[in-house]
Amino acid sequence: MRDCLVIIPTYNEKENVTAIIHAVLSRSPRFDVLIIDDGSPDGTADIVKGLQAADERIHLIERKGKLGLGTAYITGFRWSLDRNYAYIFEMDADFSHNPDDLQRLLEACSIQGADMSVGSRYVKHGKVVNWPKDRILMSYFASIYVRLVTWMPVKDTTGGFVCYKRNTLQHINLDRIKFIGYAFQIEMKYAVWSQGFIIKEVPITFKDREFGVSKMSTKIFKEAFWGVLQIRWNTLKNKWHYRQQLNV
Repeated sequence: MRDCLVIIPTYNEKENVTAIIHAVLSRSPRFDVLIIDDGSPDGTADIVKGLQAADERIHLIERKGKLGLGTAYITGFRWSLDRNYAYIFEMDADFSHNPDDLQRLLEACSIQGADMSVGSRYVKHGKVVNWPKDRILMSYFASIYVRLVTWMPVKDTTGGFVCYKRNTLQHINLDRIKFIGYAFQIEMKYAVWSQGFIIKEVPITFKDREFGVSKMSTKIFKEAFWGVLQIRWNTLKNKWHYRQQLNV
């Protein structure tokens, strides 16, 4: 069984992709990298292809057009499970997630008993730098809103720096994960938690990107707001159907 795979979705990340790949590959223990590029017109995929010739740990999946963060990760999850990786990571390409924290996320799962570890901005010693104050407040209160609606005991519900044990992903029905933006991160954590798996939050310092353009949009925030209600409603509806079957 292979050990660790870091999945990094990209769209127009030519300023960051070489540096983030080298940063991940230089960390210990051995991390492989899977870039999932959504047809970047700036040539991101071509840069990755050039790097592949020098290192077998670099992998690339090219997709046609912007198909969304969630579908990129689902594609990566299936790819990693087919190749028997033991630990699978989600990570941004823009250095908002520090590659030095990969080992701490891994240790939370490999040593400390977590089934999923989350790089958290909102636990003790976690923080955000270089973000406007209004965006910090929006993100923070969004996580509170998610916890109130779902009852999920995770403080950074929208965080995208994550490690999964292989067994955890194998027990999630990936066909039922429907959201593609921020709500995808919430939906995955909720799916893991509702299956009874252990989620551990690891404090990180989240830093806003220095190069390239943020992919954040009002549409993504709206998806998260309404998506949380839909996730909770689906849970209640499934419980009601189950009780009805018991009473038949």
